[in-house]
Amino acid sequence: MTRPDPRDELVEHLPAMRAFAISLTRNGATADDMVQDTLVKAWTNIDKFQVGTNMRAWLFTILRNTYYSSRRKAKREVSDVDGVLTDGLAEKPAHDGHMQMTDFRKALALLKDEQREALLLVGASGFSYEEAAEMCGVAVGTIKSRTNRARARLAELLGHHENESLEMTDDATMSVLSASKVSSF
Repeated sequence: MTRPDPRDELVEHLPAMRAFAISLTRNGATADDMVQDTLVKAWTNIDKFQVGTNMRAWLFTILRNTYYSSRRKAKREVSDVDGVLTDGLAEKPAHDGHMQMTDFRKALALLKDEQREALLLVGASGFSYEEAAEMCGVAVGTIKSRTNRARARLAELLGHHENESLEMTDDATMSVLSASKVSSF
């Protein structure tokens, strides 16, 4: 019996990879580029993947490393310093849910990188604390602490109080804010 080619499994993880990349970069085009770079790296290094292990975690680790490499490069680059290009950008809100999501994204962007990353891996992407800790190369307790602090800070930034019910438009946002998983995530 021949073993299945792990390359066949790559496509299954594209939506989750893109969602994670967008949450890190907050830019669809950049996220797509990062996912493509990740796939190229995974494809060319598929011999380093251990069959029977978690392909999704392996891909997310590559994606995460790609993101941080690009961040280091970006520190040396300068673009639109005076804001001329960004001043010309505008977007009309589509509806209330869009506005809530905009507020959520702004609050999420204010979190420390490590906290946002832990929250997105555990809360939004559905990884266990152990898997997230392995991907980030830190102890499980560190991931738990980062996730808890991120949730508390995010709730504070959004003006959510402990005994107040959340009125969010989607399960993804709910799972990031709450310590328990939401059914559809």
